Amino acid sequence: MLDDLKGMRALITGSSTGIGAAVAKAYAAHGMRVIVHYKSSEAEANAVVAEIRAAGGEAHALKADVSDSAATEDLVGKAAEKLGGLDVLVNNAGALVKRTPIGEVDDAFFDSVVDLNVRSVVMASKAALPHLKQSGHSSVINLSSVAARNGGGPGSSLYASSKAFVLNLTRGMAKEFLPFGIRVNAVSPGVIMTPFHERYSTPAQIEAMRQTIPMGRVGTPQENVGTFLFFASPSMSGYITGQTLEVNGGQFMV
Repeated sequence: MLDDLKGMRALITGSSTGIGAAVAKAYAAHGMRVIVHYKSSEAEANAVVAEIRAAGGEAHALKADVSDSAATEDLVGKAAEKLGGLDVLVNNAGALVKRTPIGEVDDAFFDSVVDLNVRSVVMASKAALPHLKQSGHSSVINLSSVAARNGGGPGSSLYASSKAFVLNLTRGMAKEFLPFGIRVNAVSPGVIMTPFHERYSTPAQIEAMRQTIPMGRVGTPQENVGTFLFFASPSMSGYITGQTLEVNGGQFMV
């Protein structure tokens, strides 16, 4: 059923590590041609590209700061040029930046969180729209978070709110892009052991989160890739748009 992915062209933002890297590898393993985007993790991005190429796939690494609109537009343009168009845009790039209580938020921090987690999604989707229109079987997949549903942990209210923005943006974009034959959906991971939590969460915080998960464990990046394959495949999800798939071990149930 996933044979329809072969030859499709995808840009995955923030794909040098974590979920993004796992998605890039999975896409390439199913015959998709991928752009591995990074901001500062050049060695990691090149390692992902090398692994894909060693397995016989096609991948290219591109650098950009997607919190900047002009850089995002340039990234999308270069990706489409490199691949000869775009069929799938995965808006995966994002970060908590740092744990900061609302009482300590200033304008600079607010902008850093919102620009990375919200502006990047809007501007990348805008820049990709002309290319996606030409595809005939295109989709946008946005990354949210279980934090969007529960307000997040200590010091992550702003991050959680930015991810809630992404959930509603996904529904709005789905309506706007539907006349062009473009589906828009979101993936909302729970507690996934990636460099994100290695950077922002202490072992005690991770353990506290683990205890709220009915499956009794945190997830892995690889356990998210099936949802991205599903949403990219017209044969699997061709009648699905504006939806969010929760991947959280039962921590949040719709």
